[in-house]
Amino acid sequence: MGELQAHTELVEYTIAQKSHDLAEDILSRKPKILGLGVYIWNIRETYELVSILKRVQPNLVIVLGGPEVSYETETQSIFQKSDYTICGEAEFLFPELCKNILNHSPPSQKKIIGSLPEISKLKFPYEYYSNADITTRVVYVEASRGCPYKCEFCLSSLDTSVRSFDLDLFLGEMQKLLDRGVKQFKFVDRTFNLSIPKSRKILEFFLAKIDLGLFLHFELVPDRLPEELKEIIKQFPKGALQFEIGVQTWSPKVARIVSRRQDYTKVIQNFEFLVRETGVHIHSDLIAGLPGEDLESFGIGFDALAALEPHEIQLGILKRLKGTPIIRHDQEWEMLYQEHPPYQILKTKEMSFEIVLKLTRMAKFWDLIANSGNFKNSMKLLKELSQKREKPSLFWEFWQLSDLFNRRHPQRYGISLLNQVESVWVYLVEERGVEKQIARLALILDYTQNPSRDIPIFLREDTGTDSKIIQTKKSRSLPLRQARHLSSEINVTIPAN
Repeated sequence: MGELQAHTELVEYTIAQKSHDLAEDILSRKPKILGLGVYIWNIRETYELVSILKRVQPNLVIVLGGPEVSYETETQSIFQKSDYTICGEAEFLFPELCKNILNHSPPSQKKIIGSLPEISKLKFPYEYYSNADITTRVVYVEASRGCPYKCEFCLSSLDTSVRSFDLDLFLGEMQKLLDRGVKQFKFVDRTFNLSIPKSRKILEFFLAKIDLGLFLHFELVPDRLPEELKEIIKQFPKGALQFEIGVQTWSPKVARIVSRRQDYTKVIQNFEFLVRETGVHIHSDLIAGLPGEDLESFGIGFDALAALEPHEIQLGILKRLKGTPIIRHDQEWEMLYQEHPPYQILKTKEMSFEIVLKLTRMAKFWDLIANSGNFKNSMKLLKELSQKREKPSLFWEFWQLSDLFNRRHPQRYGISLLNQVESVWVYLVEERGVEKQIARLALILDYTQNPSRDIPIFLREDTGTDSKIIQTKKSRSLPLRQARHLSSEINVTIPAN
């Protein structure tokens, strides 16, 4: 905020708080100008807040910014209720607007668009992370902005170029954060491995300090992992790196439709390297509902990705982000989306409304069971069952499990871990005929990953065990979810007969 910094306050709220309470707190601070960051996940609550504030204190100047209001701006009700909306990156535009307003020379237009800020002139914000931020939150950092790819479902496709911060200055800031005790870094760069020399320098910087017990998250392009990066990645200890790898679709036809470039041979080779030769925690992304994709082809893609053994598959449902060119397919592929956030796909030419709903439920239950790491031994049984199907498929195995979960837990939210365990038990034993002792052992081992948990009553019958069993804790300090995935599993197997 430059010269206005001393007169500026940064305040954070959550969407769980009531708008009336937020309005009360904001007005108690007596601001002249209020800036609000607007995203797909908070626009409803932000609209309600703006409505209250404008009725209670009409003279308060409200400025909007963020991706949700940067495109299709004039069509949005929140734009009409607010005073100004800044489209795009606002590091220089917002303080300039504030100065003009305070100097009684406000712009005449409500919508403000400026050129992208010159990245070399941006000041790093990391010194303003408080001690509370560092000790209780994920620390986000960025070494670059933009993406060279043109995937039509992604806002990054609208970027004209990739811009990088001065790497030596950036690493100097990272050293300051390390000196303050930061151990977990989440890079928000859209394509961390785009510039191999820069990627290598960043990895080497952190590798030299890995004894501090660091955890680093990077978003990678799946088919770009040359040998020089592989050699460095192999040197990191198990669990120190997490790669978010967006595969999005396994269908070359669908990839062409949405302008996504992807070499599937290299994708397979890179996954195999990461799984077999490194300790990287792999989080991969797949999107259901893309134009040209039907349920069968999506299932084939899911199975192909699952066969590469990432620790997590984020099964996303297509959303029509404002400004993205995916809308050009609406007519040909009969794409229908929700009119309100999160603008999720409702049906396509290839997927009915019922199918999309079932995929949405499956995504939720997959996250609870597979991605959570709470059912590592049970997932091993599910994978074995999937190979015994007439047409082996983990997708269709989990589709069946998801159907049972939906019948037993129609609300889909707030399902306790104990209830999840019971439903997996019912599925394994009653629907799929797994021997009780085998299913019981897998679920006991999964549920008692936390040694404080007693063995559930419905699993104690004929076990010959006490109500508790002890499992060895991992020594390395990792985020809980990643630690579950990277822990050793017990060999629980379904007999061949």
